[in-house]
Amino acid sequence: MLTVDVHNHFAPPEIIAAARAGDGLDGLRVEVVAGQEYMVHRQGFRWPIEPTFYDLEARLAAMDARETDLAVLSLAPTLLMYWLADAAEAADFALLANNALATFAAGSGGRIVPVATLPMQDTDAAVAELRRAVTGLGMKGAQIGPRMEELGLDHERVRPVLAEAARLGVPLILHPYNVGKRAGLERFYLSNLIGNPLESTVGAAHLVFGGVLDELPDLRVVLMHGGGYLPYQIGRLDHGHHVRAEAKGCALEPSAYLRRFWYDTITHAAAPLRFLVDQVGADRVVYGTDFPFDMGGGPAGEQLGGVKLDDADRELIYGRNAVDLFDLRTEA
Repeated sequence: MLTVDVHNHFAPPEIIAAARAGDGLDGLRVEVVAGQEYMVHRQGFRWPIEPTFYDLEARLAAMDARETDLAVLSLAPTLLMYWLADAAEAADFALLANNALATFAAGSGGRIVPVATLPMQDTDAAVAELRRAVTGLGMKGAQIGPRMEELGLDHERVRPVLAEAARLGVPLILHPYNVGKRAGLERFYLSNLIGNPLESTVGAAHLVFGGVLDELPDLRVVLMHGGGYLPYQIGRLDHGHHVRAEAKGCALEPSAYLRRFWYDTITHAAAPLRFLVDQVGADRVVYGTDFPFDMGGGPAGEQLGGVKLDDADRELIYGRNAVDLFDLRTEA
């Protein structure tokens, strides 16, 4: 059965080398603790640097071990760099990251499918880089955050980027990012455990309530981490749309837009994954792992093993949905 992982990450070797040398972008540096390298952000967040982030041989070996045929690869979201004050520096970084990822994928024999990162601080630069990445580098879409710092995805500065993705016919992966503290979520790693699904939910809600999905009927959006809380609290959004004037910006009730999104399988439990499939349909669920971060999910058989699915639905989730969504027929 064809297996396509749509949610796994890459770190450019150049960025890691600079951080090791003490000259990392935005103050990035590498620390070694008990033999393990960590990327450390000036804002406080740190994450282990596994060779699979940047070493092609290690990545392909890991894919083999997980019985993954194809991997849709995106930049580690901690490196989105939307917080850089210098828009030109952000554009240069996106150029470097996308070129590095394209080179990485080119050596994989077609098994790694790259998607772009964009300098969202500058709308025109982001649109231009998306166009270059898709038409020049052959990338199959882009990964963006569920917000651009303080701006929601329905903001006028963000909409041209979404419109360009729709025009090009490529999907956008929405992935939370955070390298600092989140008020009220500082302890117990809640910044990730609760904060990441929350951000995905807010990003999706902005697209719905802001009328973006009405305006861009061809826009395709992939939500990570099982869609955050969106599929599980959609009734609350519907109710708010009915009773609150502030929530009437969409043409239909929010539940009507659930199938405008695709959702990865990372729920870390069989029951919510089964609920997700029932709620949105097997044709809107795609296998993902968040590899190689420690909060990632396991191989497809492990994630879906406890979920009752017929063979046709299992085949869709394992890989066929991703083939259609990212136009991977040649690779498949």
